[in-house]
Order: sequence, then structure tokens, then C-alpha cells
Amino acid sequence: MQAKKRYFIVLSAGACLVLLFYFGGLQVRATRNQSRREDRLRSPEQPWPHFSDNLQSFLPREQLANEDYNMHLSPRQKRDANTSLYKGKKCRMESCFDFSLCQRSGFKVYVYPQQKGEKISESYQNILSAIEGSRFYTSDPSQACLFVLSLDTLDRDQLSPQYVHNLKSKDLGFDIGQAMLAKASIGAENFRPHFDVSIPLFSKDHPRTGGERGFLKYNTIPPFRKYMLVFKGKRYLTGIGSDTRNALYHVHNAEDVVLLTTCKHGKDWQKHKDGRCDKDNAEYDKYDYREMLHNSTFCLVPRGRRLGSFRFLEALQAACVPVMLSNGWELPFSEVIDWNTAAVIGDERLLLQIPSTVRSIHQDKILALRQQTQFLWEAYFSSVEKIVLTTLEIIQDRIFKHISRNSLIWNRHPGGLFVLPQYSAYLGDFPFYFAALGVKPSSRFTAVIHAVTPLISQSQPILKLLVAVSKSQYCAQIIVLWNCDKPLPAKHRWPATPVPVVVIEGENKVMSSRFQPYDTIVTDAILSLDEDTVLSTTEVDFAFTVWQSFPERIVGYPARSHFWDSNKERWGYTSKWTNDYSMVLTGAAIYHRYYHYLYTNYLPVSLKNMVDQLANCEDILMNFLVSAVTKLPPIKVTQKKQYKETMMGQSSRASRWADPDHFAQRQTCMNKFASWFGTMPLIHSQMRLDPILFKDQVSILRKKYRDIERL
Repeated sequence: MQAKKRYFIVLSAGACLVLLFYFGGLQVRATRNQSRREDRLRSPEQPWPHFSDNLQSFLPREQLANEDYNMHLSPRQKRDANTSLYKGKKCRMESCFDFSLCQRSGFKVYVYPQQKGEKISESYQNILSAIEGSRFYTSDPSQACLFVLSLDTLDRDQLSPQYVHNLKSKDLGFDIGQAMLAKASIGAENFRPHFDVSIPLFSKDHPRTGGERGFLKYNTIPPFRKYMLVFKGKRYLTGIGSDTRNALYHVHNAEDVVLLTTCKHGKDWQKHKDGRCDKDNAEYDKYDYREMLHNSTFCLVPRGRRLGSFRFLEALQAACVPVMLSNGWELPFSEVIDWNTAAVIGDERLLLQIPSTVRSIHQDKILALRQQTQFLWEAYFSSVEKIVLTTLEIIQDRIFKHISRNSLIWNRHPGGLFVLPQYSAYLGDFPFYFAALGVKPSSRFTAVIHAVTPLISQSQPILKLLVAVSKSQYCAQIIVLWNCDKPLPAKHRWPATPVPVVVIEGENKVMSSRFQPYDTIVTDAILSLDEDTVLSTTEVDFAFTVWQSFPERIVGYPARSHFWDSNKERWGYTSKWTNDYSMVLTGAAIYHRYYHYLYTNYLPVSLKNMVDQLANCEDILMNFLVSAVTKLPPIKVTQKKQYKETMMGQSSRASRWADPDHFAQRQTCMNKFASWFGTMPLIHSQMRLDPILFKDQVSILRKKYRDIERL
């Protein structure tokens, strides 16, 4: 029994039981009690949703054919009949899911309240917290179309302290056999395609948010490491999973193929000890697992007691190409991920051919495989939150097929979590795919000027800024976002411009409103400006031409940086002018308009509320978001020597920049944002782009951006 307990650790079954209410022909209680039950469901004390109609169209043909027979069955017989009917491969989205609920209120997820006295493991609590912290969560069951149990269904080891006893006997109000399962180590024969979701097996120590980045630091050519193929793990002497691991010694050569197993696990391992155990155990102790993991090109992932293995995620993170040796395992998120681009799928029956197979893979292919492991790890697997969000996004794509993400989106940077299909069904509308599609961004931009102070004098910077920006050959229109508590100035107070000027009245001190995806913005590029920014037309033109080469990034002038304060053990923010930066502030920056949509619809309300309450940090939050998506730093253009002095000379914002509280708030924001992202997404850079011949000792007439020379 002890050996059994050892291999059933946390997530041994790995099942996150996700319940989608279908309410077809299943009647959990007798018909005569139905009206009383519906009245009870309507009461505010009960969180269970009420569905008014019996969705006969969702019944499978087999049940429709036997409907007359079912009328004469008792409620228990009906339940048993339905359980038998749906067991295995019967349920599909079209037969066991009520699409109308999602079409009515959108894709919303409800988590049932935890029952008093019910224990819940830390791992399952992390899953529920990830759901409740997502944009899909709703606390109103009447608005939801996906329902998740608060009963901990992760660990199905009866000896485990997290095991939920008598789960089947609990009165849940529906048949679990018709529920959608998100499960690890699921076999293909029990997997219901496009209904269940295969998730990865992850340890109890898997980070809730963020997670470490992958370990591929350099794209070396050739990409070979010290070892060609490695594995280190338990050898099961009897029972399930023993055959494959017991045969690994046949291909172990102690040189570039190092496959190590040990018999020493469980208290009674010596009772089953065979003649090879002592030699295997001695060889096993010679090698450090992490050293092998990070110095091997391929990592074997054989089945053990389960089809899945913790070695799978470990290999992905280490940029060690997984060699899957687990026949019948439905790989994680196989519905959307093309694992042939990141792993080698082997056959347990052909173990002896594995070494020659991996040796035959060309070095270019190996590099591509390793790069894809890093993308998939960071996009979908590095935290519990990403695993949960990927599961929910897959289900959402099933429901709204007309805007579902295609394979290219799921398998190419930045991945399905950052490409929201509600924004557009055309890949060319996203800045990440311009190069792949051979598409160029639009040749003009929309300037958005954020105004927070009343217009008193005709010499105020905002009026000069309007004129300078409007003269740009690339400017299509200017939007003034009036977030001032004073009335709009009369039309004659605004200067005449060669491009349209649209004034939008925002909410006073709601800083996030500057990043709303306004319908009036029709260009790919947005030039974001503070009202007191001082830029010449030449500087605007140059920044835009740079952005056209880097449309997925923030490009602009005022740069800032972050650092880790080891004394205070927190992130710090600095505005010192150095050669190093990690942020370009949105007071004078250009970026793609999709980031307005992502800011509004992806980020949690809590962060945006914080920005609005402080009337600060919205520019930092936008930098966090874009760097998290791109995994790249922003781009600073020509050093603007006058920028800082000019800012300090203006009345509207001078007090803000000099105010110690303002600066302290930005320090707090940095740490709050990093906490939500689960990591620090900002990346340092020392690159600055200048115009050709800038500062060179040549005639000013030969220079394209002449005004920059005079700064």
C-alpha cells in the first residue's frame, strides 16, 4: 500500500472537474418535484442557476428513441440509464452543452461556494483562484454558462489527506457522467474529443501566477548539448507502467544516452528487488538530475504509473525536447497545440529505435523544436493561472466557433491567451503577424492627446502640440480626450489644423480612459501624448517611421527604468537619465491600437481601478502589458535633451513630477503590477534609434530630420 501511496501524489489523477450544464433529458429528481425544485432555485439563498426549458434538441438519438420507455422508469433508473449512456464517448458539446446561456450573457464562469466543512487542497484552491481572478468569472450564477465545483477533485488517492470521500454520493443535482472533464494523464480511449480538455500534470509547487521563463538563453548552432538523450526516474518492478521503464537499460550507454532508473522508492521495494537493482541504483546516484536536464538535447518522457509525467513540463521549461513514450496519452491541450513542432512522439513498442531516431533529426529541426518548447512553456504552462486560462479559452473557442482562434494563433507567438478573437477575425489586424503575413501597418497614425487641465491661455503647450502634430505628413486625425473637470473650450479657442480634430469627453481623473478602444481610431498606429508634451513635427515623423519597422512594440521618447532593490526586497522605479531603460512612457509614444483593446479587456478591473484612484501609473501598466505580450523591450528614439527640462517648466504637471508622493505611488504600482503578472515582464535595453547622419559633421541640407539636429 505504501508504494501505491508514493506514486499517487498530489494531482495523481490530475482531474479538474469542470461542470458544464447541459440540462437535456437528465432528470435528477422526480417530475412531480420539479416545480418545487425550480421555485427553490429561484430563491436568492440558492446559488444554483435556473433553466426554464428542457432542451430536448440536445438529447442523443439513442435517448430520443427510447423516450417512451424512459417515461416508465423510476428517477433512479433514469439516472442510471443516463449515466450508462453518457459514460465514455457519448457526450459532445452539441449533445451535453447548452449554448444558449453563453449566447445570452457571453462566456462567464461560476464557481460554486465552498461548502462548510469541505477540505480543499492548495493546488485546487490555486485553480479556483485563477478562475475567480479571470475576466471570465461571474459571481452571479444566472449570468454563467460554465460551472465549476468547489469540491476538490484533483487528488483521487484514497490514502491522500486531500482525497474527497464519497464524491459520487454527494447530491450535486446532476449526473457527473455528463460533466466536462479537464484532466491530466487522460487516455485517448476515455477522452471525449472537443468536450473534455487534457491538461498537464503539474506538481503542488507549480507557481500560481507568472512562473519562471524557459531556460533557452542562446540559439546556438549547432544546438547540441552534452547529452543526446536523458532520463532519471523510478523503475517500477511490478504493476502498471513497469514494462517501459524496466527496458530502458537496453539503450543506456552511459555516454550521450543516459537513462537512469532506481528501485529505491517505497518502504517495501526490497521485497520486489531484482538482480539489476543494485547496479541501477549505483548508476542512478552518479548523476545530478538538473545538470542532465539542462545539458541534454532530448529528454525521454516515458509513462509510469500514469500516462502523464512531471518530466513533461520539466523538459519543456529546460528547452530539452520531450521524447514522448506513453502510448495512448492524450497530450495536454492537444485540441489546439501541434505537438509535432515541439516534441518527438515515440512508440513504447519501438524503444530500441529511439536513439537512432533522435540522432537522425537535423540540427535546424532541433533548434526549431527547442524554440517551440520555450514558446509553449511560457504561453500556456508556466503557471497554474496559464493552464486554467488556456482551458477556458479553448472552451470559449468551441462555443463561439465563428470567431475561434486558428492553429497559427495557438502555435505562434504570442499565443492564444493574448490574441482575443473578439477584436478581429483577421490576423492582419494584430501587430504580431505583420511579418508572417507580409503585411505592412497603415501609413498614417491617430494622435490621442490626454487633456486634464482647463484651457486658459492661447500659449498653453496643448495648442502648440496640436499644430505640430497636425503638420505631420503621417497624421490622419487628432483626438483630444478631455478629462478635465472644466467645460470644453469654445470651438474658436482651438487652432485651425489641416487634419480633423475630434474632442471626446472622458471621465474626470479616470486615467484608464486614455486607453479605451475608441471606434473613432481607425489607423493601426496611435500616437499617445500628454497635453504638455513638447514635440516638433520632425520628431513625430521620425518616431512614426521607426514604429513602422517595429509595430508590435512601444516606440517613443521619454524613457524610464526599473531595478530590484535588494535592501527593501522590492522593485524600484527610476527616472534617471542613463543608457539603460525598460519603459517608454505613453506621454510621447507610438504603439498599435490593439493594445488599447487588450488593456481594456484583458487586464483585471482591480489594476485599472488602482490606476484611476491614484490618477497615476497608467503608462507603467501599459508598458507591463506590452512587454508581457511581446517578451521584448520598448524602443527609445533620439535622445530628446530638452524633454525633462521642458516638462519641469510646465505648470500642469511640474508638481506631479517633483512630488515625492507621486514618485512613491509609482514604486507601489510597480510592485502591485509585478505581483499580478506573477513576474517582472519589463526588459532592459540599451538600444536607441537615431536618424541617419544625426550629429554627423555634414551639411544640414543633407539631413532628412533637420530639426532634430538643433536640439
